[in-house]
Amino acid sequence: MARSPKVAESAVDVVIVGSGAAGGMAAYTLTKAGVRCLILEAGRDYDPQAEVNMFAPESDAPLRGTGTPDKPFGYFDATVDGGWQIDGEPYTMTEGSDFRWWRPRMLGGRTNHWGRHVPRFGAYDFKPFSRDGLGADWPIGYDDVAPFYDRVERMIGVNGGKIGLENHPDSPDGCLMPPPKPRVPEMLITAAAESLGIPVRAAHTAVLTRDMPDKVAPRSACFNATPCTRGCTIGAMFQTTTSLLPMAKATGKLRVVTDAMVSRVVMGTRGRAAGVEYVDRKTGQRHQVTARAVVLAAGTGETTRLLLNSGEAGRGLANSSGQLGRNLTDSTGASFRAFIPGLAGRPRYNEDGIGGQHIYIPFWLYEQQKRGELDFARGYHFEIGGRFGVPAEAALPRVWGKDLKQAVRNASGATINLTLRGEMIPNKDTFCEIDPTMKDKFGIPVLRFAFRWSKHEVNQVAHGRRAAHSVFKRLNGTILDPDLPPEQIMTAGGEIIHELGTARMGADPKSSVVDSYGQTWDVDNVVLMDGATFASGPHKNPTLTILALALRASERLATRLSSGALA
Repeated sequence: MARSPKVAESAVDVVIVGSGAAGGMAAYTLTKAGVRCLILEAGRDYDPQAEVNMFAPESDAPLRGTGTPDKPFGYFDATVDGGWQIDGEPYTMTEGSDFRWWRPRMLGGRTNHWGRHVPRFGAYDFKPFSRDGLGADWPIGYDDVAPFYDRVERMIGVNGGKIGLENHPDSPDGCLMPPPKPRVPEMLITAAAESLGIPVRAAHTAVLTRDMPDKVAPRSACFNATPCTRGCTIGAMFQTTTSLLPMAKATGKLRVVTDAMVSRVVMGTRGRAAGVEYVDRKTGQRHQVTARAVVLAAGTGETTRLLLNSGEAGRGLANSSGQLGRNLTDSTGASFRAFIPGLAGRPRYNEDGIGGQHIYIPFWLYEQQKRGELDFARGYHFEIGGRFGVPAEAALPRVWGKDLKQAVRNASGATINLTLRGEMIPNKDTFCEIDPTMKDKFGIPVLRFAFRWSKHEVNQVAHGRRAAHSVFKRLNGTILDPDLPPEQIMTAGGEIIHELGTARMGADPKSSVVDSYGQTWDVDNVVLMDGATFASGPHKNPTLTILALALRASERLATRLSSGALA
């Protein structure tokens, strides 16, 4: 039998569920405005300065650091107590679906482990339906979000350069730090791709190339030596645990409770939320917190589960449109590799650079798409890999002993990767809902996912493979990819960890869950600030837009609180 909920004693103005990109930005913005906030984080406390081992070689780790079920990205990866599967916290899938749900379960959420690629959405990305008649337009456009992009780039520290391409907005002067110089393989890819009419640009990356002094949370420029995915004790990589959260705490207006699994939004009078209920993951005790407003920033899946488990049984809260849980998308994903003879046996030197890529290939075929010359409706981009390291097995001959060692040395640094990330169009067969029978170990009903790629995504990946292979062939490369249908080389749904759209924003309450500020149409003091609100999921990585929209929504919420609109 569940224990009776206890009511928390400390009064707060806003309870924020989640501490990642959206939750961290909400806490920072609201506390700076004098709003008393409480963050409830389902995962454990996490301090990168105390916990991260930036320098240990993989040989010091069990199994030489290879991925395991509890540490799928390797022993030293920053994610702790989370992953694709969490003991006692299952999720289910409909028959025939293949969906992976990544949950970090730690203070700072996914910002502790992410790709840090932060392109801006463009004008087309906010109005996709107007271009091709598919999906839905956002109720806002690029000009509405641009000022917030400017502020976020300066706030979190983004390096990059001018792009100068259709639907790839440039940042105003002063927003970006200088980009790192391309590595040798990246320069070779640039020459080959541009000779084919495929543009290559400096990637916009949330890694500091200059120091960012701050009295509370000073951050240092990257010293180009360790993997970002381990976490960053010097704060060079943006994560809320080394920036937004400590700065919010310094105001004296923020309290954080970790291991707090929020189970539902609690309703009060006048059709408004009174607060939330949560379960202490360590003791099982249930608690209730009261607040003037509730911010849901737990990530697309968890935010949707919370709303579906609140309010009217079988329908959920803020779901008069029937769109809650619908319109789920993830980025398409596929990786292409080749061995480049011209890079084989090159002299060894330090080729680390900042974590991840220094350049990338933006989508370049908007005009062809508009003219109907492509058999897919939305774009993709390539993220680039290729530097010294253990070469792909397919790049090595079948030899042993000294010959194998020499082959590894020769091939190291000669394998390049072009990794595709593309836009998925919402479809009626892809959604999430509450499983009718299964509950987690806290007694909370779990999510069930249905997922299907459409012909647009399959054709998009097929086109991307042809484009990648054209670059490899231009370099006289040996293609290492298996000759399989595109459906078989695509990642599973959710595997790119860009799930979006299950509580989308819109201008009409009949076809959307929230307005352009993330405020639910049905409950005016419940505000969503994570990727659940996205009306579409462009091929561009979503975190910068999540941060910008959270900043915009938080400032509006602060104004409503100070004006007495939510008294």
